[in-house]
Amino acid sequence: MRGSFDHNAFYDALDATRQARGLTWKQVASEAGVSPSTLTRLGQGKRPDVDSLADLCSWAGLDADEYMKGANEKGAPEPRALIGTYLRSDKNLSAASAKMIEQLVRTTYETLRTDR
Repeated sequence: MRGSFDHNAFYDALDATRQARGLTWKQVASEAGVSPSTLTRLGQGKRPDVDSLADLCSWAGLDADEYMKGANEKGAPEPRALIGTYLRSDKNLSAASAKMIEQLVRTTYETLRTDR
């Protein structure tokens, strides 16, 4: 099953955050680093682009996964994908170092996995 993004629920959460902080939509756009037209489109029921989604989630302290429907019905996320995500977000590692460690983990995993 293909997952879908519940943009209406996401917009409602943004609006609740905006109201709680006493901000206008223009102020939200400025603080979040997105264009005001992005917020207008969201208000019209359209989906944000991935960069705007990331910026808005960061601004509001929201988790984009909370607004996904049907994406996790096949089970838990792939552990190797999570490891890569964590490594790339580690401020102590350069991009090249994170990639190197990720490759080591992937190679070791493939060598040791039991479901072959």
